[in-house]
Amino acid sequence: MKEQCVSDDNIERICKIIDEVSFAGNDSVIPSTVEGKCVQDADRLDALGAIGIARAFAYGGNHNRAIYDPAIVPKFGMSKDEYQDHVTTSINHFYEKLFLLKDMMSTDTGRKIAEKRERFMREYVDEFMAEWDGKDY
Repeated sequence: MKEQCVSDDNIERICKIIDEVSFAGNDSVIPSTVEGKCVQDADRLDALGAIGIARAFAYGGNHNRAIYDPAIVPKFGMSKDEYQDHVTTSINHFYEKLFLLKDMMSTDTGRKIAEKRERFMREYVDEFMAEWDGKDY
């Protein structure tokens, strides 16, 4: 940023936003600025909806994560370290993170968009589980 002549004040503000944006389980931070809240909501919205579903399975496949295993139950209430070290399935990821994001939105617009995207994701997971259990008739 210095090479682009960004002021020290703006560099400090941008770095603070970056530090506060990530999902960290129970240790997640609510950004201290309006700009940070907008960036964090945008980041979380990327993980929701149809694209969020695609991302979850692409990430899981790339990391040799099982799509689903009924013997592996979702783990809730994880700290940042537990969340980062946790081995899970792609379906469990919906319960362990993705379905938590709507209630973590900081802006009205973020919450409104998240509600629609989460509803779609829940319908998808419900359909997945019905097919898994042989109840898709």
